[in-house]
Amino acid sequence: MKKEIACCGIDCSTCEAHIATLKNDDEMRKEVAQKWCKLNNTDLITPESINCMGCRNEGVKYYFCSHMCQIKKCCADKGYETCSNCPEMEHCEKLRPLHEFDPSTKENLKH
Repeated sequence: MKKEIACCGIDCSTCEAHIATLKNDDEMRKEVAQKWCKLNNTDLITPESINCMGCRNEGVKYYFCSHMCQIKKCCADKGYETCSNCPEMEHCEKLRPLHEFDPSTKENLKH
């Protein structure tokens, strides 16, 4: 499967919301919502909200990615396709928590 790298380095092609959207799989949406609620200590993520074609693709976006992601906003404000275009990427405080949580995101931006 071809990687679809988001602004931040997440590989959308492996994202459960993206996969559930492509498959139009309501059972998977339910499982992802439950998992993400637990991970984020909230009950506000619903199966209906698990829809995303990827932050750099046309189509529906997961609400956080389209409205709240400070990394995506920063890229847009600077006119960058991804953070890999930014000379500040290696020392970016917006990216640091994500890259510490999932080091593959940083590697994805280097390719």
